[in-house]
Amino acid sequence: MTPLITPAELAAVLGEVTVLDVRWRLAGPPGAESYAEGHIPGAVFCDLDADLAAPPGAAGRHPLPETEAFQAAMRRLGVSGSRPVVVYDDADSTAAARAWWTLRYFGHEDVRVLDGGYRAWTAEGRETSTERTSPPPGDFTARPGGMPALTAEEAGELARRGILLDARAAERYRGEVEPVDPVAGHIPGAVSAPTTENVGADGRFLPRERLRERFAALGVAPGTPVGAYCGSGVTAAHEVLALTLAGIPAALYVGSWSEWISSPDRPVAVG
Repeated sequence: MTPLITPAELAAVLGEVTVLDVRWRLAGPPGAESYAEGHIPGAVFCDLDADLAAPPGAAGRHPLPETEAFQAAMRRLGVSGSRPVVVYDDADSTAAARAWWTLRYFGHEDVRVLDGGYRAWTAEGRETSTERTSPPPGDFTARPGGMPALTAEEAGELARRGILLDARAAERYRGEVEPVDPVAGHIPGAVSAPTTENVGADGRFLPRERLRERFAALGVAPGTPVGAYCGSGVTAAHEVLALTLAGIPAALYVGSWSEWISSPDRPVAVG
């Protein structure tokens, strides 16, 4: 089953799936405001910072939530293990991919991302709502380990022995600018692979073959172990989703750059 769903496909199953609105921007405005202004009917707002991550610290700006905390958050949002989940954001699936990956990591087997997000939904003239949805509690049971994840040490090793993709903008990878974290640069040996190149101008993912060509050009070959990281494990989840669409299994370094630089013993590369 593809991890993507189109607006038409979602419209046909509304009421039969749990829909999570995961709109979020690193620099704001808060996604809850966008949700209040209009959302897909029946969707529940999922706060990326509070529901899909633990508090920031040495493990990064968006570390994995504790199992019990994530389970409680998903149950509050109406998520059940036996009911499919669809997640969406504004357009390019960056935030939605973090929800997809985290749900899959904690064992939910049927999660799909709305390709093109809310923008694609409204572009087709589909119904929207400003009514806040209060779902009945779900029964989701979180079991970690459903998706491969990397520690800092494993990410550093993968950059040397396999392919570690850096999903941030190229100028952040090169260390020319760093608008968020206190240290600029990248993990030595990592390959620059901005997630913006996984989607078209409409925010929808490129076709499978074009994604395969993109990753092949970055050195991803059959049998090569692959991982991805970014600033805090959000856009890197988008990279993992794109790799999945291309038929390439990949691990996520959730702590990403914000965790990597928390230790002065870890090397930093620029250029």
